[in-house]
Amino acid sequence: MKRFKSMAVLTAGLLLAGAASVANASALEQFKSFVASTKAAKGEFTQTQVKGTNGDTPKANKNSSGTFVFARPGKFIWTYSKPYEQVLQADGDQMFIYDKDLNQVTTKKLGDALGSSPAAILFGSNDLEKNFTLSEGGTRDGLEWLKAVPKAKDTSFEQITIGLKDGLPAAMELKDSFGQTSVLKFSKIEKNPALSATSFKFVMPKGADVFNN
Repeated sequence: MKRFKSMAVLTAGLLLAGAASVANASALEQFKSFVASTKAAKGEFTQTQVKGTNGDTPKANKNSSGTFVFARPGKFIWTYSKPYEQVLQADGDQMFIYDKDLNQVTTKKLGDALGSSPAAILFGSNDLEKNFTLSEGGTRDGLEWLKAVPKAKDTSFEQITIGLKDGLPAAMELKDSFGQTSVLKFSKIEKNPALSATSFKFVMPKGADVFNN
């Protein structure tokens, strides 16, 4: 019995030590650990535009929310449920953008388009430093922040920062080349959920207008 209790105490101690090491790790260490240990994930998000094209706070913030699921590399379903329904879905080869109100689907080759985009950080390959220059962004709002600057010159984003807590991405700030800044906040993240081989196969809606780019 004493040996059992000792093992239980030791196991609990190791778990607490592991949790503490994640909590105290830098943003870059936390993010690299998340990428290495997460082949797939799902969760919920909210998205808010916090700065307009002139750098000022928009008079009416554009808020949206929805869910996401991804499997590396390049497979994801990003679903906006509010204020209108829209789906961005990629099967590793093609990306489909579906606007439910218009019953319209736009398709494009995934290719290099994913490379320097914000989606690549969550959904792309593990080789992030190929497309981004990564650096520490300090501590703010209880999160450790990682700064990611795209190496490509033709990307529409100047800078992306990711806020991490307890080894998981909790927020992402996107600053585009037009001076707009949007904030994504993540919740209910589940790492490595069970997904089928057909989870990311896009089913064309009946009667939808299709545009190929």
